[in-house]
Amino acid sequence: MSPRQVKVVRSLAQLREVVRGWRGAGDRVGLVPTMGALHEGHLSLVRLAKAKSGRTVVSIFVNPTQFAPHEDFTRYPRDEAGDRAKLASVDCDLVWAPDLAEMYPTGHATSVVPKGAAEGLESAHRPSFFVGVATVCTKLFTQVAPDLAVFGEKDYQQLCVIRQVVRDLDLPIEIVGHPTVRESDGLAMSSRNAYLTGEERALAPLIHQVLLETAASVLDGVRIQEATRRGRDRLAAAGFRVDYLELREAGTLAPVEDESKRPLRALVAAWLGKTRLIDNIAVS
Repeated sequence: MSPRQVKVVRSLAQLREVVRGWRGAGDRVGLVPTMGALHEGHLSLVRLAKAKSGRTVVSIFVNPTQFAPHEDFTRYPRDEAGDRAKLASVDCDLVWAPDLAEMYPTGHATSVVPKGAAEGLESAHRPSFFVGVATVCTKLFTQVAPDLAVFGEKDYQQLCVIRQVVRDLDLPIEIVGHPTVRESDGLAMSSRNAYLTGEERALAPLIHQVLLETAASVLDGVRIQEATRRGRDRLAAAGFRVDYLELREAGTLAPVEDESKRPLRALVAAWLGKTRLIDNIAVS
C-alpha cells in the first residue's frame, strides 16, 4: 500500500479482523474517535495516540444520537477524502468509518445514560447530548477494543464524562487527554469554526480572552459569581449569546462550594451568529 493511503474499513467484521491481527503480533492499539472534518487539533490527537501505541485507529462517524432535532447534523461538515489525506500525513494505521446501519442496526435500543460529570453545563442546553456521546463511545470502545483512547480537552466536559463512563463500567481502557490546540489568536480549533463569517471569525477569539480574564479575576480574589457575571456581560456586549460561563471543580465538574479549592476549570459556551463556540481553561 502507498504510504500516502490509509486503509478504511466499514464493517465491524473487517475492523475486528484487522485488530485481531495486530493483537496477534503483540501491538498495542490506540483509538481517536472523531466526527471527521479533521483539523490540526485532531491530528495532534493522532500523533499522541501513535506515540503511546503501536497501532492507531481513527473513527470517523457523525453520530446522530448526540444531535437534537434542531441542531446541525445534516449540515455538519463532511470531507472523508480530505480527512484520509490528512491522516496519511500523520501515519494513521486504520480509519473506522461505519455507516449508520452498521453503527445502529435495526432494533438498536440500548443507551448509556451518564450522570455526575454529565450534569449541567452542556446538558442544560443539549439534554440528549451526553447520552449520545456516552453510547457511541462505549460502542467504539467495544468495537475497537483499544488499549487507550485520546480525547481533546477542548471538549472538557465530554472528556470528564468519558473518563467517568470508563471508570464506572470497568472498561479496560486508558483515557488520555490532550491540551486544546488553538489558532494563533487563541481561538480553539473546531470543525464548526468553518461556519463563522469573516466578521465573526475576527471577533471569535474574545471568548478565550474572556476566559483568561475570568480566571485571573478569581485568582486575584474576586468571587466566582462576580467574575463570571463580568465575563458574561463582556461577551454579551460584544454580540455573543451566552449559554453559560461557569467555574467547576476540575476533576469532577461538581459545582464549586469552597472558593478556595483548586484546581478549578472555567468553561464557556456562547453563540456567535449561527455558530456555537465552546472553550475552557484551567484555573489553578
